[in-house]
Amino acid sequence: MNWSLMIHGGCGAMRPDRLPPEQEDRARVGLSAALDAGEAILASGGSSLDAVEAAARVLEDNPAFNAGRGSVLAADGRVELDAAIMDGRDRRAGAVAGLATTRAPVSAARAVMEHSPHVLLTYAGADRFARERGLDQVANDWFITPERRAQLDKVLAAGGAFDADIKYGTIGAVACDMAGHVAAATSTGGLTAKRWGRIGDSPLIGAGTYADDRAAAVSATGLGEAFIRAVAAHELAARIRLTGARLQDALDAVLADVGTLGGTGGLIAVSPTGEAAWGFSTPGMYRARASAAGREVAVYSEPERR
Repeated sequence: MNWSLMIHGGCGAMRPDRLPPEQEDRARVGLSAALDAGEAILASGGSSLDAVEAAARVLEDNPAFNAGRGSVLAADGRVELDAAIMDGRDRRAGAVAGLATTRAPVSAARAVMEHSPHVLLTYAGADRFARERGLDQVANDWFITPERRAQLDKVLAAGGAFDADIKYGTIGAVACDMAGHVAAATSTGGLTAKRWGRIGDSPLIGAGTYADDRAAAVSATGLGEAFIRAVAAHELAARIRLTGARLQDALDAVLADVGTLGGTGGLIAVSPTGEAAWGFSTPGMYRARASAAGREVAVYSEPERR
């Protein structure tokens, strides 16, 4: 079997003439480091579940991305973190939403999957569960960067309306290991200036995250409300399992359906044979993939700068 790993660092208005070179370089370095973490596991015969968690944790700790440290701020000036992970072998899944003090949300999601009878835990209860499982805790300020604070100020000054130009998006990872098992993980800080306990698609199994050895592992990024309404990640897998659609064709069709609901964003997916696919409807998407055949890191839709 061929192992395969694909990751994303969110999508949005990233254009060569608008994205500062130093910001692009930080993102590329971060994506490469996440590939290193996941590839080390998969190339040595490790599991897809371990690989997606390891890759996601690297991205969560990197302030270049909207997950973990460097997440966007809610309207009250705090960070609220969401994550999910899913094992394609038996469709076990775990998710957390509204975390405020748990350093590694994706690991908290895995703990929910493996050490609780539940799938989704939220807010103070989710942090309390993570503490009880011995996961690292930090002050909420630890997640906040000056750049994200400035973004919140800009949005609030404009009346609180969402500004796509400063949304960098979710992070995610999908993988197929040498045994042909797939897994998916997604993590995010959500939307700048979000209110009322808003939760997007990332921690919702079947919307922003899904994995099934009968079809594919999927992670989404973009306008979460549209991905929820489309049940996008599950829909992609269902098209493969029920109609025999090709992975890329299924991904493209689901992304088009998200568009009919007024949403933009991106999807990454891998199949149990190691085939990989990605697509996005925004100017750019931070993304990377690796397999025994090599690796690639990309940002824009046009030919990549090397």
